[in-house]
Amino acid sequence: MAMILPSPTAPLKIGTRGSPLALAQAYETRRRLGVAFDLPDEAFEIVVIKTTGDKIIDRPLKEIGGKGLFTREIEDDMLSGAIDIAVHSMKDMPTLQPEGLMLDTYLPREDVRDAFVSAEHKRLADMPSGATVGTSSLRRRAQLLNYRPDLNVVGFRGNVQTRLKKLEDKVADCTFLAMAGLRRLDMAHVAKSAIETEEMLPAVAQGAIGIERRIDDSRMAEMLSGIHDKETGQRLAAERAFLAALDGSCETPIAGLAELDGSTLRLRGQVLRPDGSDSIGDDVTGGIEDGPEMGRAMAAKLLAEAGDGFFDWRSL
Repeated sequence: MAMILPSPTAPLKIGTRGSPLALAQAYETRRRLGVAFDLPDEAFEIVVIKTTGDKIIDRPLKEIGGKGLFTREIEDDMLSGAIDIAVHSMKDMPTLQPEGLMLDTYLPREDVRDAFVSAEHKRLADMPSGATVGTSSLRRRAQLLNYRPDLNVVGFRGNVQTRLKKLEDKVADCTFLAMAGLRRLDMAHVAKSAIETEEMLPAVAQGAIGIERRIDDSRMAEMLSGIHDKETGQRLAAERAFLAALDGSCETPIAGLAELDGSTLRLRGQVLRPDGSDSIGDDVTGGIEDGPEMGRAMAAKLLAEAGDGFFDWRSL
């Protein structure tokens, strides 16, 4: 039986958060599906869903529940049938999906690096001792304090535009954003410099867009297979296996990056004490098909080296 394609009278409903970046990612998904199946924009409906993480921006994520705060309401709407698919920034996604949902479609990955953003300084190394850095990311905080313990760090939550406004208001002297997000918003010029991964290893899955669907929705499975990027999927399989084995969340400073060179996969991982006082990392290579096992093995090794209490943030 031929697949029934969406149409202006029966549109495919794409669920997303409402920030400019989230909408840009939903529009990219719509565009790719439209090209793959020769469909007009009117065959899709962008459904904006406000999540708990978007509503509460005056407290750190670790205090209000972690990564699931950016996905729960969206996933509830998918399970109820209110939307057909959901578009996510993969660095925000828990490693386990709710029963009945799955993530097996990824768009081509963007620039994985962190962006250094400041009105007065070009690079992190240029920051004077005692300068204030704004970030809501425990990973970035820990990496920064490990590299520059002489700097002061303050909380800095909100979407890209909110953080840039805080910078303009002198809440901090600099901040970090994802290069991928800036590129997708056509705002790459905002970055004074991109921080190479050797200096600051990115968050697991940074720069990747994932599309979540219902497990039993065969039409969506078929359509999404037409836009899935295999290489991104292979890289994220290794990175997210590493994260899952560490039981990683927004409460844990973890970084990880998989890169492909032909049939070889290189995986780098890092865990840090939340105060930046210690960092443990590893760098391994192997076959692409071994990526998930490499991730799990690396996690086990780093956990053994870290020992009890390594990730305790309550002393901060």
